[in-house]
Amino acid sequence: MTRLLPGVIAMAAIVVASNILVQFLFGQWLTWGAFTYPLAFLVTDVMNRVYGVKAARKVVFAGFVTGVICSFIGTQIMGEFGPLVTLRIAMGSGLAFLTAQLLDVAIFDRLRDGRWWRAPVVSTLIGSSVDTAIFFTIAFSGALTALEPANDVSWAGEMLPLLGTGPVAPLWVSLAMADWMVKLALALLALVPFRLLVTKLSPNPA
Repeated sequence: MTRLLPGVIAMAAIVVASNILVQFLFGQWLTWGAFTYPLAFLVTDVMNRVYGVKAARKVVFAGFVTGVICSFIGTQIMGEFGPLVTLRIAMGSGLAFLTAQLLDVAIFDRLRDGRWWRAPVVSTLIGSSVDTAIFFTIAFSGALTALEPANDVSWAGEMLPLLGTGPVAPLWVSLAMADWMVKLALALLALVPFRLLVTKLSPNPA
């Protein structure tokens, strides 16, 4: 377990930082948390490559538990419009994280014998896409208001041009699209630290 400690600490730090930074806007469509959260896939992939699929899953579950704790704390902190974390956000965040990360682990493991960049790129792109789809749909889609009737998310359903210029769509779709594009960009940029970390931690960085 000692060898997994750096991965567990890194994952927990990313989850905590993302839960804090998601409260602060970056431009019109993003929060600062959009730039830190995707690093969770980097941690998972490094642990998977160096220590194997079982170790990667343990790190994922550590991150999930950390996220649950953060969500619980957030529900107890009142902001201007109510709790900082609503039930729908907590549900969306937890389910998205666990599903996407475990999917990332499984896909990476299936592709681990290919070229060194193939497994991290494919697993992260698919995992990130699933993460975005699950979180934003559960947290903000008007079709799921029954999950938390007291939580008014009508603001997220305001019909606006997609990302300010595209076809008309609910606001939450623009937020999801911007988040997804950041994740895809970071998935490619993360190849550099992925290669460096794997080379440092493993004698056989394939």
